[in-house]
Amino acid sequence: MQSTRVIAAMAVTLLMPALVMAQKVTFDFDKSANFGAYKTYATKEGTKVGQQLIDDRISAAIDEAMAAKGFTKATGDPDVYVVYHVAFDKQQDISTYSSGYGGGGYGAYGWGWGGGWAHGTSTTSVRDILVGTLVVDMADAKANKLVWRGIGTKEIDTNAKPDKRDKSIKKAVDKIFKNYPPKQK
Repeated sequence: MQSTRVIAAMAVTLLMPALVMAQKVTFDFDKSANFGAYKTYATKEGTKVGQQLIDDRISAAIDEAMAAKGFTKATGDPDVYVVYHVAFDKQQDISTYSSGYGGGGYGAYGWGWGGGWAHGTSTTSVRDILVGTLVVDMADAKANKLVWRGIGTKEIDTNAKPDKRDKSIKKAVDKIFKNYPPKQK
């Protein structure tokens, strides 16, 4: 029984970095918008990263996602305007890793938890992380109003190589656009 708990704790500890790296995506939309009528788009400038190579990757990923959704980039008057915004936030990640085992006995959390004797160590580490948020807005060009917004938030690997950055940005944009067009009731 005790060894099962130790193995489960180790599994959770090993999976934590993967869970932290997962991208969170949300979206919202105007329920009165006729998304089937939108066929063409143009981009407008939003809040860029400020690094030309990264901004170019984001723009290319958005163009690719729009094409995959059946849109054509307009040369004249578009049906919708697409604008992206990027924001960064520094946060702290606090992780505690334990090794060893705890003995049996009745403690504050029941049998085998917090009672008896303990052998092993616990180490707590704190690291600064950079979290990026990408917001993609779609506005009806004729009505001049926002009709859809997708938001993706993820920890940024500042040491990533260019190929990994390409894949990460494309994956983030694809995941954001997964919710377009929204299912309307």
